[in-house]
Amino acid sequence: MNNSPLIKEFFDKDTGTFSYVVYEKKGSPAIVIDSVLNYDPKSGRTRTSSADQVVFFTLENELKIEWILETHAHADHLTASAYLKEKVGGKVAIGNKISFIQKTFKDIFNLGEDFSTDGAQFDYLLNEKEEVIFGNLAFQTLFVPGHTCACVAYKVGDAIFTGDTIFMPDVGTARCDFPGGDASTLYESIQKLLSYPKEVRLFMCHDYPPNGREIRFCTTVADQKKNNIHIHDDVKKQDFVEMRNSRDKNLALPVLMIPSIQINIRAGHVPSKESNNISYLKIPINLL
Repeated sequence: MNNSPLIKEFFDKDTGTFSYVVYEKKGSPAIVIDSVLNYDPKSGRTRTSSADQVVFFTLENELKIEWILETHAHADHLTASAYLKEKVGGKVAIGNKISFIQKTFKDIFNLGEDFSTDGAQFDYLLNEKEEVIFGNLAFQTLFVPGHTCACVAYKVGDAIFTGDTIFMPDVGTARCDFPGGDASTLYESIQKLLSYPKEVRLFMCHDYPPNGREIRFCTTVADQKKNNIHIHDDVKKQDFVEMRNSRDKNLALPVLMIPSIQINIRAGHVPSKESNNISYLKIPINLL
């Protein structure tokens, strides 16, 4: 089994999001992690420019997309998983705790009895430590709750795709104030990731570079343990929880949270069209 996959990153500047294609070589099976569907909150229009970069790379390198993976139901960008499945194939998968998120937001958005909360919108629900082979590579699902209760990371050889669990060392860690989020749980999840050998590569889902530095998407376990401003080796759990909870109290909701959640808990599909042949998203007033 190949322990060092090839990884192509794609950066969506508007949302600060990285998507990845992971593969062995030209013509091999591949997976996509955390895709982006562009969305204009002013007009309610979607675009596929970010996802089309993934499509072009896939076709150019003759890759066979077998899986389109989500680390969680993102609150800061819309997933392009349904679009990618249509264009390049693959099964759309997410961690099996997604049902909690679906149940929570079904009530918030009053989605009605027809909306299923058992994850059926996805092609497959992944279990903790489940390993899935694609070609000569395999990905293993790691449950890393804290940012949300349903977050997962994916390990492929010497690389781990962390989702929103941890950021670049000079940015820190993810917020924990979403439904089911918990700073104490996040601390334990990060320790789980940092228990891997120091040379293991960690691939970020986001970067919000301070002080004008260039965008970065990859670090190592050793770098995080030494330099992460929130959770380096000298930070105790209690201190981390107090810091994280204090910071989260002052954070605004992500700009795209309301549309993102409604699309992402549907595995990238828009709501069913109404009698006028138009799809609608809901905005709860004075609630969130």
